[in-house]
Amino acid sequence: MSGAVSPQAGLWLAVVASGLYHGLNPAMGWPLAVSNALMQRRAQALLAALLYLAAGHALAILLMMLPFAMLASVFAWQREIQLGASALVIGFGLVLLIRRRHPRVLARIPPSRLALWSFAVAIAHGAGLMLVPIYLGLCRADEMDVGHRAAQTLIESSLRTALAVAAVHAAAMMAAGGVLAWLVYRYLGLRFVSRSWFNLDAVWALSLILVGGISLALNAGAGTLTGVA
Repeated sequence: MSGAVSPQAGLWLAVVASGLYHGLNPAMGWPLAVSNALMQRRAQALLAALLYLAAGHALAILLMMLPFAMLASVFAWQREIQLGASALVIGFGLVLLIRRRHPRVLARIPPSRLALWSFAVAIAHGAGLMLVPIYLGLCRADEMDVGHRAAQTLIESSLRTALAVAAVHAAAMMAAGGVLAWLVYRYLGLRFVSRSWFNLDAVWALSLILVGGISLALNAGAGTLTGVA
């Protein structure tokens, strides 16, 4: 079917969708952007805060993916790396589901340091870890003649993909969080936040488990088919 979505397009859609999801999640910082704009009494402060939040978030995602990018040339262990990453995501989700306390180090970072705060929150909540299985899938989808490429070329290609994933994800996050922050700042007001505050901790943990589970199932299935062939 000509209208079918390719695996690579589906993975990029997952990157954008996770960015929108992270942007709407209050824990990723859009209320701080509203607060910044209200304190300075100018709309430009909202955009500035969102840029800092997006920068910290993108850096955390990139840092999480870099070790896997450096392993891109290990052809023989590619499937094992993907299975291990999937299991790691599931395990982290289970930890967050069981242990709901936020790391104490987050309380020591003043909200005025938005980029640092966003970076620490993304690391602590596993935002970058959630994207690792998707990123590894993109690397595999792009490896058409992987057996004929030099290791250095593969690593460079993987690093470019990591940068692209971090940038696209952060842009989607900034767009979703920015729209919500602007609506609260300009029209809805702080009463909307206090009345409709939603805690996504459990949903966040379950989403990590879901992403890891899907990736684990797909890679395990691919390995079974390879063995049969």
